[in-house]
Amino acid sequence: MNSLIDELPKIMVRGKKVAEKVLENISTANRITLQTNELVIPTKAKGGLTEFFGQSVKKSDKTDWVNRLIYGDNLLVIEALLTGDPKTKLPSMRGMIDLIYIDPPFDSKADYRADIHLPHDDIQHKPRILEQFAYSDMWKNGTASYLEMIIPRLILMRELLSEQGSIYVHTDWHVGHYVKVVMDEIFGKHNLKNEITWKRSAIATNASIQFRNSHDLLLFYGKSNKSIFNIQYGEYSESSKQHYNKKDENGIFRTVPLMASGKTSSGVSGQAWRGVDVATRGKSGMHWLKNPQALEKLDSEGKIYWNSEGIPELKYYTHEAKGVYISDVWDDIDVINSNAKESVGYDTQKPEKLLTRIIQASSSEDSIVADFFGGSGTTGVVAEKLGRKWIMSDIGKPSFMIMRKRLVDQETKPFLYHSIGDYQKEQFEQSSYRTIGDLSQVVVNLYGALPFPDQEGTPKNLGYIKQSKTLVFVDSPTKLTGYNSLKKAQQLRASFMGGWNKVVILGWNFSPDIARIVESLNDKNLQVLVIPPDLLDKLKTKASYESLIKSGKIKFSSLQYLTIKPIKIVKNESGEDVLNIELDNYILLSPDALPLDEKNKDKLEKIIEKDPISLIEYWSIDPNYDGETFRSKWQEYRENNKDLRIKKTAKLVVPKIKGKRTICVKAVDVFSFESATVHVI
Repeated sequence: MNSLIDELPKIMVRGKKVAEKVLENISTANRITLQTNELVIPTKAKGGLTEFFGQSVKKSDKTDWVNRLIYGDNLLVIEALLTGDPKTKLPSMRGMIDLIYIDPPFDSKADYRADIHLPHDDIQHKPRILEQFAYSDMWKNGTASYLEMIIPRLILMRELLSEQGSIYVHTDWHVGHYVKVVMDEIFGKHNLKNEITWKRSAIATNASIQFRNSHDLLLFYGKSNKSIFNIQYGEYSESSKQHYNKKDENGIFRTVPLMASGKTSSGVSGQAWRGVDVATRGKSGMHWLKNPQALEKLDSEGKIYWNSEGIPELKYYTHEAKGVYISDVWDDIDVINSNAKESVGYDTQKPEKLLTRIIQASSSEDSIVADFFGGSGTTGVVAEKLGRKWIMSDIGKPSFMIMRKRLVDQETKPFLYHSIGDYQKEQFEQSSYRTIGDLSQVVVNLYGALPFPDQEGTPKNLGYIKQSKTLVFVDSPTKLTGYNSLKKAQQLRASFMGGWNKVVILGWNFSPDIARIVESLNDKNLQVLVIPPDLLDKLKTKASYESLIKSGKIKFSSLQYLTIKPIKIVKNESGEDVLNIELDNYILLSPDALPLDEKNKDKLEKIIEKDPISLIEYWSIDPNYDGETFRSKWQEYRENNKDLRIKKTAKLVVPKIKGKRTICVKAVDVFSFESATVHVI
């Protein structure tokens, strides 16, 4: 096996080809676009009554910009940003971002399991297969795999940066030196601004054989020599403060020299001033740090102090002191412990003070700041506080839920929640199945149905169960199963090969309001089931497929869905509508469709039976749903309450409207599955 030094040039070449392919895609019909899930207008639930009078995305004098939270693989997110999104007025972001901060996972042995704390019990679960796949893929060949992942992303991030832009890559001693070599190649060695050492805390290492590791690295590169940089100052030490020991009518001051070592052979800096001959001072002579005209001006302003030896020094007052220049060793920022006020319980959460320093140093108030490994959302939270625009993305659903809650709790400006691409599609492209039709026939067989004979005009995504005269319709992994898919399945049931008694739809991905659609169709002979999310991962070889057929262990689950009680609307004294909304029930996917071991499946079964609504992590309301974009105008999280239960009722005071009101209620459960229900009043 070749060493990493031998492999690195090849990895770089492959990374460049991946980036080139992405750049080619943005001008083709196959380009990646953003899917808008909702517009979140933070209005945190308070006391069960929320007065909502139309907070909206306000157009400023400068721009129509809306901050964006994007779920998905950041390679695809970057492609979508380079492409732009006319539907949400997002131009191509190429050359538009002033600052990128990323903190990619750099621990190959990380355990991504998470504990869900519920009122009745705790459940431990693994990330979704997509997340497991992404993390394990990142480290399957150690550091080489990590570099395969990061190189094309860094190349494309450079495309997003403006000419005054900068990037900070947060890493550690395991891979930092390799990443630095890669960034020298991509950004230019001359654009390295700093290798910053952040002294965090001692990491558990065997202290008997080595010094304990206690720092991370931040590699800070500019795109050009025009990159924004605002000097940052730290606090003076106690010993430094003691130097401010003089006082005059203008305040307390210290003095600093007006001359430095090294005489000049010519020029005014080596000439005598006010009788002080700098050329004869010291062993080799000295020179003035300012020219005679500047010295005269300072003296006329009372800024010069003449010491006991008759040597002029510059007065430096406490009110002028901004602090000491921050160096490239940051030892004044503590890590977040579990008791910290800003802690959100996310293992790799970075302190706000760290991001505050970075964002203040390398962006302006009108800058766009981006983070493509969003994690706990600190970048967006701090950017919002500092008046910057922001974009964040992550592939982890738990991360996404934490980010959204932090932003809602902070009551930020409205932001768009997007998803990107279709991850079953991405896995499909990496599998051994070359056409969606081939994959559909595999799914038909695993469901226990028979595929139709291969002949012209027969769709490959159909199968049948002869005894019950049931048609099986497998939806595409490249789309969301929604109203059009269900209508098409009904039409095929009625007309295909003489008609069928029943149709079963097997889907990979579903529109959030799929339960409402099924309910509205009111068709007892139409059934919608979920294809197991890890199926493609299990179908990488022909042998694994044959094993699954023999075992019969693939289970297709029913959909999760939300129900609410009849909505009541009353008028208040001012004539506004008061909406009274109450959750009724929540039906979760079968535990078999979730990444749980047997012990945790048993726990979940008991919770589902006893108190299913306790599984709702978050619910929100759009009191005037337009049928396209869900505008989340009220939000309730179970963590807002000491008993870890969401409040099942909400009252919203909203402006009166003429005619019918369409209300959409959305819920997200503790496993990040979304459900929505729509009611017309």
